[in-house]
Amino acid sequence: MTQDKVSPEVLASGKRSFKIEVPYTLMESGRKGIKKPLILYLHGFGGNEKKFKKKCEPLFSFEAYHLFIQGPYPVFDPSLSKTVSNWGRAWYLYDGRRKQFIKSLELSSEFIQEIIDNLIKFIQVEKMCVIGYSMGGYLAGYFALTRWKHVNQLIVSGARIKTEVMSEERWKNLSHMDVLALHGRDDETVSFENQRREIETLKSRGVRSEFRLLNQGHEFNTVVLDEIGSWMKSRGYKKSPDKEYVDLKNVLNR
Repeated sequence: MTQDKVSPEVLASGKRSFKIEVPYTLMESGRKGIKKPLILYLHGFGGNEKKFKKKCEPLFSFEAYHLFIQGPYPVFDPSLSKTVSNWGRAWYLYDGRRKQFIKSLELSSEFIQEIIDNLIKFIQVEKMCVIGYSMGGYLAGYFALTRWKHVNQLIVSGARIKTEVMSEERWKNLSHMDVLALHGRDDETVSFENQRREIETLKSRGVRSEFRLLNQGHEFNTVVLDEIGSWMKSRGYKKSPDKEYVDLKNVLNR
């Protein structure tokens, strides 16, 4: 004698948002009370806001607002040697499928835009530069191409600018933008050939773009920072009269 299987009745199903706190830091270098550039920094996979801020200190010599945001997705530390706050972070969820990739890039871009929209109520922004490394570079490229009204300069290191997200009628919106792509010749994580092709695509569409190949691997180091600093200076970014900077977190949280 066999017993019939009984399937339970589904009474409810759905999706709910899960809240997670993501740190960011806004700093100011140079003279106070004047319009100045806003520089957005996006770290690579497994990095975090604190570590990337330390790496980018040489760029604090520019008179600007410096905004560091941490990726929203924690990367589990199997050694259990770090507290959760010190785990690395990721910017998006990628499973090899283009639809999921774009969806996740858009979600993170909306998150970043919300932070910026709240901050610019308190600061005087002249123009905006986005700097992204590796995973942060993919997001930086997507953010700049889709938020072109806000971005004037885009710097991507060790990643590919995904121009396939552009529709034919939107290319004209990028005529004001300057783009710098930096890539290691020996980068085994992201092929420099793919990024070089993207820069050629941008050039063919009238976007002022430059590709620089470096004698290194998949790294964000002083060589990269020197290239970034030199390029930014050529684009009108000014050195601060002093090297001091102010963390604006306490001011903005009042």
